[in-house]
Amino acid sequence: MASARLVLAADDVVGESIIWAPQEAQLYWVDIVGSRIHRLDPATGAHRLWETPELPTSIGLRRSGGFIVGLRQRVTFWQPDGPFETFAVPEPDKPGNRLNEGVVAPDGSFWVGTMQDNINPDRSPKDMTASIGALYRIAPGGNVTQLTDADFGITNTMVWTDDGRFITADTLKNTLYVYDYDERAKRLSNRRIFAELDRALPDGSARDAAGSVYNCRVVGGSAVARLAPDGTLLGYLDLPCASPTSCTFGGPELKTLYVTSSRFGLTEDERRARPQEGSLFAIDTNWTGAASNVFG
Repeated sequence: MASARLVLAADDVVGESIIWAPQEAQLYWVDIVGSRIHRLDPATGAHRLWETPELPTSIGLRRSGGFIVGLRQRVTFWQPDGPFETFAVPEPDKPGNRLNEGVVAPDGSFWVGTMQDNINPDRSPKDMTASIGALYRIAPGGNVTQLTDADFGITNTMVWTDDGRFITADTLKNTLYVYDYDERAKRLSNRRIFAELDRALPDGSARDAAGSVYNCRVVGGSAVARLAPDGTLLGYLDLPCASPTSCTFGGPELKTLYVTSSRFGLTEDERRARPQEGSLFAIDTNWTGAASNVFG
């Protein structure tokens, strides 16, 4: 397996929620604090940016065209160069929270997590004082269902297994959890620990066709952890950045793992000393990834 390589010096403040759009053979991801959406063609290097009216927190493919995009407090539909049309507001009564991780589920719904807002109006880091985030399911028709208690610090990672389990993470608790998921009742139950690792903290994840989970280790981890379907650590994929944030498999055979990163909270001196932070990286692997799900 090849070592990690720099794909794009994106200079993201918080690169997140990367997905592979197979019909275009291009990558999309968001820069949360930079308020922008990226599109990149890895084959040609063609790169496009769109500014967003609010902090973008997640992006997913939409069956009818375009994308489903999580903004600071609302979930929207978006076509490149078009407006962001409000689709759902998971927590209308919690102005102190914001959305974070959001991923399209295998059944075509959109799952999104919330957290206490940790970004000031000037986009500097804001101290968190409570674990009050929860996970929600947004059906294609717009119905919003709360799936968990509101006890998450930072909601991260959404992976569905082939045997009916759901894997997620709380970054502040440094824990990956696994639930049983009743697809008919749309209900999560029986939360238990999936993995607790001593190399930094968990952020976003992807999975491969065999069910292994690839979890970005943020805040100094400099790696993606590869985990077996039962949570056993299989090893680390090292990266030349301190805070990898999100990953996806892409390329014509879904064998390249693309990884976003963050420079949130770095001082100007640290940014000059570590210009690679906030870039997009790739690792060519021997594993075949699972394709991104499509909303609708």
